[in-house]
Amino acid sequence: MNPLLTHSRTALFSTALALASFSSCLADVGVGAKPLPEAEVIIDGTRTTLDEKWTYWEGPRFGSSLPIKWKVVQDPIDAGTAIQTDDPAVGLGKFGVADIVTKKAYRDFRLHIEFLVMNDAGNSGVYLQNRYEIQIQDGDATKHGMGAVINETPSPYYLYKGLKVWNSYDILFRAARFKDGKRVERALVTMYFNGVKIHANQEIDQVWGGANSGIDGGNDGGRGITDSPGGLKLQCEGHDVRYRNAWIKEMALEKPQTNFSRQN
Repeated sequence: MNPLLTHSRTALFSTALALASFSSCLADVGVGAKPLPEAEVIIDGTRTTLDEKWTYWEGPRFGSSLPIKWKVVQDPIDAGTAIQTDDPAVGLGKFGVADIVTKKAYRDFRLHIEFLVMNDAGNSGVYLQNRYEIQIQDGDATKHGMGAVINETPSPYYLYKGLKVWNSYDILFRAARFKDGKRVERALVTMYFNGVKIHANQEIDQVWGGANSGIDGGNDGGRGITDSPGGLKLQCEGHDVRYRNAWIKEMALEKPQTNFSRQN
C-alpha cells in the first residue's frame, strides 16, 4: 500500500476523532439550554434528584446533617420548582457548614447551571471539582465578584441580569494534570456567562478560602493541588440563592484546550 495514502488516511481519521470529540462539547448556551446527549441532569427542581445526586460536603466546618435541608421552592419567575440554598445550620456568611456536593466525582466535564439571587449581596458559588470557585455575589464586580474565577480573573459583572432574574453559567473544564505526583499542567476553564464567552482557556492556579472552602484548600495555602477528581459543589452562605436546570457531561480532554463554540 502506498505509505503516503496510509498516512493521509490516518491523519484524516485522527482529525475526524478530534472533531467528534470537540463537537460533543457544542450545545446551546444561556438560560434554558437543554442537556447534551448523555449528559446527567443533576438539578431539575425536584427533591428526588436532590437526594439522589447530592450530599453534604463534610469539610472541617460541617455542621448540618442528612437528609439535605436545602428547600425545594416554587420558581419565582417561571413554572416549576428550584432548589434554595437555605439551611438552618448556616449563619450568614459562614461557608462550609452546609455546602452540598455531587455524590459523583469528575475530572473533565461540560457543565450548565442556572441561578437566581433573591436579595441584595446574595452570595453562593459553583465549585468545580470542589476546588475552584466560580463566584456568585450580587453587587460585587471585583476579582472576588460575580462570574469571576475567584481571585484570579476580573468579574464580568456587566453580564449579570440582576436580582430575581435567572442567570446561567456554561463551562468546559479540564482538570490539572500530573506526572510523577507533581502538577505539570494547571486546571483550565472556558465559560459563558448568560450566553457570552468571558473566560477562554483560563488557567486556574489554586484553591482560595482555606480548608473550609473545598478539596486542597488547606493544603499549602490552597496551592497544593492533588491528583484526584472531585464533585461539583454549591455553596450555602445563609443567603437566598436558587438553582435550576443543571446538567453535567463527563469529557476526556487529552489536550490542554477547553475553548469551545456555542452551537447557535
